[in-house]
Amino acid sequence: MGSFKIEGGHRLGGELIPQGAKNEALQILCAVLLTSEPMTIRNVPDIVDVNKMIDLLRAMGVLVEKLGDGDWRFQAKNVDLEFFLKPEFKQMGGGLRGSVMVVGPSLARFGTGYIPTPGGDKIGRRRLDTHFIGFEKLGASFTYDRKEGFFKAEAKKLKGAYMLLDEASVTGTANIVMAAVLAEGRTTIFNAACEPYLQQLCKMLVRMGAKIQGIGSNLLHIDGVTELGGTDHRMLPDMIEIGSFIGMAALTRSAITIKDTGYDHLGMIPDVFRRLGIQVERQGDDIHIPAQDHYTIQRFIDGSIMNISDAPWPGFTPDLISIVIVTATQARGSVLIHQKMFESRLFFVDKLIEMGAQITLCDPHRVQVNGHDFEQPLRGITMTSPDIRAGVSLLIAALSAEGTSTIHNIEQVDRGYQRIAERLNAIGAKIERLP
Repeated sequence: MGSFKIEGGHRLGGELIPQGAKNEALQILCAVLLTSEPMTIRNVPDIVDVNKMIDLLRAMGVLVEKLGDGDWRFQAKNVDLEFFLKPEFKQMGGGLRGSVMVVGPSLARFGTGYIPTPGGDKIGRRRLDTHFIGFEKLGASFTYDRKEGFFKAEAKKLKGAYMLLDEASVTGTANIVMAAVLAEGRTTIFNAACEPYLQQLCKMLVRMGAKIQGIGSNLLHIDGVTELGGTDHRMLPDMIEIGSFIGMAALTRSAITIKDTGYDHLGMIPDVFRRLGIQVERQGDDIHIPAQDHYTIQRFIDGSIMNISDAPWPGFTPDLISIVIVTATQARGSVLIHQKMFESRLFFVDKLIEMGAQITLCDPHRVQVNGHDFEQPLRGITMTSPDIRAGVSLLIAALSAEGTSTIHNIEQVDRGYQRIAERLNAIGAKIERLP
């Protein structure tokens, strides 16, 4: 288990270029199974979860070629369907949450889709009902072997259907869309997720020959086609990494410019950080965060305490709630933060409390943060990262703290952030990776 040793209290300065979007990459990589023609994917982040997905595709028989830094070519011409029944598939697929999205394209093109119970962050229950209810509406039969923890979907031919999703699940919507593009007839999906990553997937599928209407809305109409061709696709910048850098700049009182952010795809993210009093300056497609000795949390018009909560897009992404919490610890004022989706995601705040933050955990979904206004710095401690987003939040806290911090289980951070220590050290951080 690797660790980071962080010497806190240093101001940072310079430019950062965000990696390609992790959540988009996992969807796009699964979509290469929909065609036998070559697919060129660019700006792919070099992170553990994405590399595991590439390894899984390679093991399935997909031809994989690295073209350069972040650029790959895939061709799913001879997929080994028997691999889905081998122990290696269960081991590889079970270690990756995004592996569930191989089911939709496999079901659509080959008539079968298998997946072991997927792994990933330990942030509470993440049910898969939306995925498999959608497949059943398209005419697939579904079985779950509880003893083996193995899901199986089969269909001789998928047929379009109307469906109202029980939740606007991003991966669920992506999986159903990938199945529906090769189904017979029209599929209508209401309460579909509409995150920029899903929009990117749909636009790529259209370039491959799919017929999708309503992209960017929560009502999608998909007219099935008989086959899809190859295309060239480039990932968006990772909005979660961009938000992480904004919070890091504020907490370390640093002047940082984030380059090539794809600003128009960031939705509410810049404004939510502005509610914490952070100056987020747009400069073309870049974001500049000037050094601030103080930032004051806004109040609502009636004077009541600011409340920040997550919601399906275009609401604020739940993946940045952890970053908002740690950023608020040195703001001036108080904020109530409501994380609605996962019941275990806020439990990392005990580490921030140990560092000296004034945080009240109201219940598994809500915390109140009373900011120190930099009058009482956080102090360095030894801690363990429970998941990707909490891990980078603890890293940000350690960068601002007095003294030295050690973070264990940094493999969690590596799952979502590309060479993070190397990139932050280049702008003044003092992070040492320990074996």
